[in-house]
Amino acid sequence: MLASKARPQINRLLAPVSRWAARTSLSPDLVTIIGTIGVVGGALAFFTRGQFFVGTVVITVFVFSDLIDGVIARARGISSKWGAFLDSTSDRLGDGAVFGSLVLWYAGDGHSLPLAGATLISLVAAAVTSYVKARAESLGFDCNVGIAERGERLLILLVAAGLYGLGVPYLLPIALWLLAALTVITVCQRIWHVYRQFQSSGGAGAVAAATAPVPAAAEPTVGGVDGPTAMAGPVSAAAAG
Repeated sequence: MLASKARPQINRLLAPVSRWAARTSLSPDLVTIIGTIGVVGGALAFFTRGQFFVGTVVITVFVFSDLIDGVIARARGISSKWGAFLDSTSDRLGDGAVFGSLVLWYAGDGHSLPLAGATLISLVAAAVTSYVKARAESLGFDCNVGIAERGERLLILLVAAGLYGLGVPYLLPIALWLLAALTVITVCQRIWHVYRQFQSSGGAGAVAAATAPVPAAAEPTVGGVDGPTAMAGPVSAAAAG
């Protein structure tokens, strides 16, 4: 939530670059793709080798494209569902590369299976967090809650990795365990938030009533009371009408 509130301030800092990019023929989709390649490449090239400070600098530079592409699209009036889809997909690829690279490092030369496990928990829980929100919104629920959304998770990780790369001890391991806990909590918060909305809308009773099959009208009588319908039981009100 903090990163979402800080986005307007970040946009103001990037305003000169964004205005320049908007005046060029640079495609917002191209900016998104370049940013994704930069984040993925930076994570795989540096984090997997334990070069956390350089990796953090490279990743941070390309992460800003996530803000610039949207500004360009809005400035030109070319925002689209495709752009939003590409942006969200690129975010998932970037996050997977960053956390996946740390899993590879700690499972290999980092020599810490517990930290590899904590990072893996964060990676899986982050994917579930995004899925829960997308699925909830597709069903008509609101799901903009959570103690650690993507912006917060990425900010904590990059700050910790950068300082750890400069020699601050224990910071990255602490951050990874913290992220594992916060991301799992976020998943639980979102599930509970959607469940409360479901209950307030009537819960299972409303769903059952909405999906209950409509009884078929009784067939009309044939041949009078003493005819074939005498064996079919009482005549329903619908038939009588």
